[in-house]
Amino acid sequence: MRTLDPRLQALALEHYDFVWRSLRRLGITPPETDDATQQVFLTLSLKLSSVREGEERSYIFGIVMRVAARVRRNYATARKREVSEGDAPESLSPSPTAETSLSRAQARAMIDDILAKMSEERRIVFVLFELEELSQPEIAELLDVPIGTVASRLRRAREDFEAAVARIRAKRQGV
Repeated sequence: MRTLDPRLQALALEHYDFVWRSLRRLGITPPETDDATQQVFLTLSLKLSSVREGEERSYIFGIVMRVAARVRRNYATARKREVSEGDAPESLSPSPTAETSLSRAQARAMIDDILAKMSEERRIVFVLFELEELSQPEIAELLDVPIGTVASRLRRAREDFEAAVARIRAKRQGV
């Protein structure tokens, strides 16, 4: 029986939620999210020796972007989004009320829809900055682009997001 590399095991434990959330935010829907997460860690296991200490998160996100692109290409046919309790990793927090769960699921679905309509370049920067809380310099290094490009993509992504939210609000108000 083959034993798991201790470094790989530690990275998997530390970054599993980050990988799963990132794949979801890059447009991968359940049940493909679980398979894609496995693909990320399988790829990481094969490349582990080339990952420098302290740069694991950036390296892993690079794998996440490539796996997400491949999964989206492979599943290019239109699918309906499912909003369900199983749409997020289990949490250790107390169970929310049914109303709270529904509200969160609807908000998550709305955000997923808005992100899905953004260009990939803007979506990646938006997700990394606003949702994963990476700094602009970290994103620039991760994506290997100038910081000005990151700032521009982030500004445009925020404009796209705000415009989409405004359209949804107007639609709900019957305007």
